[in-house]
Amino acid sequence: MYFEPDFNKKKKPALSPKEALLKAANFCAYQERSQQEVRNKLYDYGLHETEVDEVLSDLIVQGFVNEERFAKTYVGGKFRIKKWGRIKILQGLKQHKISEYCINQGMKEIDDTSYEATLIGLLEKKSRSVKATNEFERNTKLARYAISRGYESGIVWEVIKTKL
Repeated sequence: MYFEPDFNKKKKPALSPKEALLKAANFCAYQERSQQEVRNKLYDYGLHETEVDEVLSDLIVQGFVNEERFAKTYVGGKFRIKKWGRIKILQGLKQHKISEYCINQGMKEIDDTSYEATLIGLLEKKSRSVKATNEFERNTKLARYAISRGYESGIVWEVIKTKL
């Protein structure tokens, strides 16, 4: 099917840097944001590159945007709420174009004992719903599931062999 562009739709007028700063401040106050998310939003507001950089630096100075704080919040939320593993969290932070230093600071939010405990809980819960004809098949399905959630394969297999 071919869709013709609708030229009758009115394009939103570009915001002034001052208006964009206010809207972006509200955007950041609602939830922790990465610099890349804010940068994309400012471009959506119709600002040019130099204006985006100025507004973004104002937001950083005012404390609305902080990459280290974002990284810690992101890691904590994805691990505690969504129960993601380190690999998947790391990929998510890289998609947000977070610096290596901030990534390392954020990853410190996950301690090894709670990481393993979360993995065990995840595998035990999944184990109840896995249908397999033998133990090898069951363990393979569990491992695939945990690895797809971002857990390291070495840790996953170690937990499956020793704790389940």
